[in-house]
Amino acid sequence: MTLPPVDPSSDAPFAVPGAANQDLGFGRVVAQQTRGRFLSKNGRLTARKYGLGAQRTERLYLEALNTPWSVFLLWTVGGVLLINGIFALAYGSLGSEAIAGTGTLGLDDPFLRAFVYSVGAFTTTGTDGLHAVGSAAHLLTVVQTLLGPLIGMIVAGLVIARLTRPRARLRFSESAVIAPYEGGRGLMFRFVNELPSELTDVRVGMSLSWYEEVDGKRERNFHPLPLERDNVPFFPLHWTVVHPITAESPLHGVTPERLCSGDAEILVLITAHEETFSTHISVRTSYRWDEITWDARYASIFTTSTDDALAIDVERLSRFERLPEGTTRVPPAAEGVAIP
Repeated sequence: MTLPPVDPSSDAPFAVPGAANQDLGFGRVVAQQTRGRFLSKNGRLTARKYGLGAQRTERLYLEALNTPWSVFLLWTVGGVLLINGIFALAYGSLGSEAIAGTGTLGLDDPFLRAFVYSVGAFTTTGTDGLHAVGSAAHLLTVVQTLLGPLIGMIVAGLVIARLTRPRARLRFSESAVIAPYEGGRGLMFRFVNELPSELTDVRVGMSLSWYEEVDGKRERNFHPLPLERDNVPFFPLHWTVVHPITAESPLHGVTPERLCSGDAEILVLITAHEETFSTHISVRTSYRWDEITWDARYASIFTTSTDDALAIDVERLSRFERLPEGTTRVPPAAEGVAIP
């Protein structure tokens, strides 16, 4: 295949018949300069954009939405304690007389006294008889009683956004496998919905990114990988996604060495309709060449249930059975000669 010349200052795709949209939006020219994977295992894009500033507020907001609940609550409680600790030190710097009304509370430690007063003022729940003395202490109190509700509204907004944000939590098999499939070979991976909410109209797209020799030049190319089945109306259990490796497949005649030399990465995009919020969600992941297992097939994930319903054990999602060496490492003759 002869490729037309391309302006190196452009990142538009090559004008090759049938190649439109195969670069997945990364840009073919830019992709030639990329090293490493395009997608992390958790689906985040590894690309970066400079010239937009630090965007710390936006990044902090997105991180607050995506972080696990345990981490979110830990950072929230820790942040509130830290702020009140700083205010307690500020009250303490004004002297032990800055906070009065401790006669019946048994708070002899100056820092503890100031901290208790600070928490009461910050949360507007009351200071239990404690009161500020002096203009500086009252000024700190005013600042704190304004700051506390403001931070409380921000945290409440984040909690509501986390609770109402539609999202899916899909668990993928730790590695993809090239296993026997219908007398030949197939590239496969499995995934399951970890949430009790239902997904419908689930669609999967899979693409291959790797380096190829074209007219004596090494370049990175993208190829869509046709699937045995690319959508299911219902998704009650799990799905083993299969790309049959036939003579027409971009992976025909592939070997572990070829995937390694091509720095291959399998890019996966899954879209579905989430019924709880009645909206569409999308999930991404990828498998690099060293995350693909050969001479193996996935072990059965099905198990028995007390009421004879269909059931799977999600802990078996990544388990596979070893096959005799060379079962899938050696390309079958039906695939033809591999493209270098």
